Amino acid sequence: MKAIIGRTILLTLMFSVIIAIFFYFFINVPLEEYRGLLFNTEAADMPLLAWLFTTIFIISLGLASWISLHSRMKENVIIGKLEDLYAKQQFTHSHKMKKKMNRSIEQLYEVLEAQRSSLRRITDERVETQDRIIQERIVQERQRLARELHDSVSQQLFAASMLLSALVEQSDEDSIHKPLLQVEKMVQQAQLEMRALLLHLRPAALHNKTLAQGLEELLQELQEKVTFDITHRLEDIELSKGAEDHLFRIAQETLSNTLRHAQATEVEVLLIERAGLAILRVQDNGVGFKQDDGKGGSYGLQNVQERAIEIGGSCKIVSVPSQGTIVEVKLPILKGELADDSSIISG
Repeated sequence: MKAIIGRTILLTLMFSVIIAIFFYFFINVPLEEYRGLLFNTEAADMPLLAWLFTTIFIISLGLASWISLHSRMKENVIIGKLEDLYAKQQFTHSHKMKKKMNRSIEQLYEVLEAQRSSLRRITDERVETQDRIIQERIVQERQRLARELHDSVSQQLFAASMLLSALVEQSDEDSIHKPLLQVEKMVQQAQLEMRALLLHLRPAALHNKTLAQGLEELLQELQEKVTFDITHRLEDIELSKGAEDHLFRIAQETLSNTLRHAQATEVEVLLIERAGLAILRVQDNGVGFKQDDGKGGSYGLQNVQERAIEIGGSCKIVSVPSQGTIVEVKLPILKGELADDSSIISG
C-alpha cells in the first residue's frame, strides 16, 4: 500500500507538471485568461483546476496500482522459481519472465549446482580420508572396550544369573521365590542389554555394504532390542560413498532421537528413488513436538539438517504433538558422479 501511495503521488506531480508546461508553451492564452479558465465554476460545480487534478489523481492511482500488481506478479514468479531451486533443485524457463531474468536465474542455478557438486566431492574426499586415518584406531578402541566389558561386567552378570537360578530352584517360600524371580529377570534383561551394547561396539560404517544393506542390518539389530514395531522399505540406489555414509548416519541419528524422545509404538523407514531423487524418510507415531518449542533445533536434528546440506540435499522435519514426527531427506541422484567415485570405493 505504501508503494502504491508513493507512486500515485509521484505520477500525479509528473502529470501535473507536464500539463502545466503544455498549456504554458503550446496554448497561446494570456495568463489572466488562464486564471479565469482554471478557477471558473459557472460551467460546473467545481473549477476546471479541480477537475484536472482529480482526473490526474485517478489516472495516477490506476497506473500505480497496475504497476504494483504487475511488479508483485513478477516477484511471485521469481520467488516461485527460487523456491524450485531449493525444493525441487531444478530450473525451467518461464514465459512470464524476460529472457534476461530467465538467464540470470539459470546462471544462479548453474552456480548452485556447481557448488553442490563441489560439496559432494569434498564430502566424499573428507569421508574417505577420515576413514583411512581413524577407522583403525576406532576399531581397536571398540574391540578393547568390548573385551573389557565381556571379561568383567558380562561374566559377573552371567555368574549372578546362574546363582539366582540356583536360589530360585532351592527356594520353597513364596515370599522369597517371587522377588528372586523378579531379580533373575532383571539380570537376564541386563545381559540382553549388554549383548546389544557389545554388538554395537563396532564402527558405525557401511564396510563395503550398500546403503540399503547397511540399513537392513541396522534395523534388524535394532528390532531385537526394542519393543516397538519397525517396518521398512529399502531400495538399492546408486549413490556416492560420501552420500551413502551421510544418509546412513542421518538414519542412525534420527532413530536415536526416536528411541530417546518419541515414546513411539511404530516406526517406518523408507529409502526410495523417485523422479531422480533419493528419498530417506523416518516416520514414527510418538509424542511429537511443537515446531516452535525449540526441539526442532536440537543438536540431533540440527546435525541431520547439516549433513543433508553437506551432500547437496534438503531436509524437511514435520512434527505434530501426540501424532508423531517425520524426518525426510531428499538428495538428487547424479549418475555421472558414480564413475568418479568408484575408484574411491574400490580403494
